[in-house]
Amino acid sequence: MADVALSGVEKHYGARQALFGIDLAVGDGEFCVFVGPSGCGKSTLLRAIAGLEPISAGSVAIGGRDVTRLAPSDRDVAMVFQSYALYPHMTVRENMDFGMRINSVPAADRQRRIAEAARILQLGDHLDRKPGQLSGGQRQRVAIGRAIVREPKVFLFDEPLSNLDAKLRVQMRVELEALHSQLRATMIYVTHDQVEAMTMADRIVVLNKGRIEQVGTPMDLYRHPRSLFVAGFIGAPAMNLLALDAAGAAAVEGRALGRDVPAGAVRLGIRPEHARIAAAGAGNLSATVTLRETLGGDAYLYLRTQGGQPMVVRVDGDSTLSPGEPVGVELPPARCHLFDAAGLAIPA
Repeated sequence: MADVALSGVEKHYGARQALFGIDLAVGDGEFCVFVGPSGCGKSTLLRAIAGLEPISAGSVAIGGRDVTRLAPSDRDVAMVFQSYALYPHMTVRENMDFGMRINSVPAADRQRRIAEAARILQLGDHLDRKPGQLSGGQRQRVAIGRAIVREPKVFLFDEPLSNLDAKLRVQMRVELEALHSQLRATMIYVTHDQVEAMTMADRIVVLNKGRIEQVGTPMDLYRHPRSLFVAGFIGAPAMNLLALDAAGAAAVEGRALGRDVPAGAVRLGIRPEHARIAAAGAGNLSATVTLRETLGGDAYLYLRTQGGQPMVVRVDGDSTLSPGEPVGVELPPARCHLFDAAGLAIPA
């Protein structure tokens, strides 16, 4: 397999710029996930690596070879799209065979590759069926199988699970992680779903408006977000972001935070799982429960602080708190994140 190196990659669509000076190295065998909201440039960047989008500036290298000006077919990559794009009149075997056949791969080699892909993806019993006879998850596995038989250096996935229902998405996430473990291939995966990113990635690349906001392991981004954008995007539910009081930002709505707050801090962030519910009148904040979501073992309490700020706190599913009840909220200092007026994290 191969590493991928991007240097100063830019993309312009006329007067509009979609990518701004992207520098990124994806290691050989790494599972790297591009994540961000719609329109952030993640699919454009993936298509630039594939060669489907010519870049306006910069370079793309795969396995140490400059592929910037090469056609997609010459880059030794395979792409799996959001739509399965299977030929409905062909069987599973024929769908996987088609690309190899038109590229004159010897018949014996084609049969070997199809058999191996079918074994890895558990499609052996479906090779003679047509796509219309398969479930959504099986069709997506066929699309992945079509990529596997090409034996590429790099696999590229463009939101491949977004058309599946919630249960199938979870199943396919597990299958893709197992596939990566088996193949040890370099994989770059695009999603807007940060849960997919957190559960699958070796490293996550968070994109925002065509720029890289932060790169790191899932837990690096969870524990040490460098900006308000990353703090609010990584984690489900999102991190609570509270405005600090104007009187020096050393307290939260009148109660001491319990740590020194540097000048310039204007926002405090704390994750729903790190804040704690206290008795009414206790803790750092006074709040009222506005909504309760019960998920079984856990529940989420949606709160409105005395100062009118919204919050979410995770509690035990057996909690009996309900809408309308007053509560206190404790903010453990070690779990708090501080951000300045530019939206950048202030080191602890």
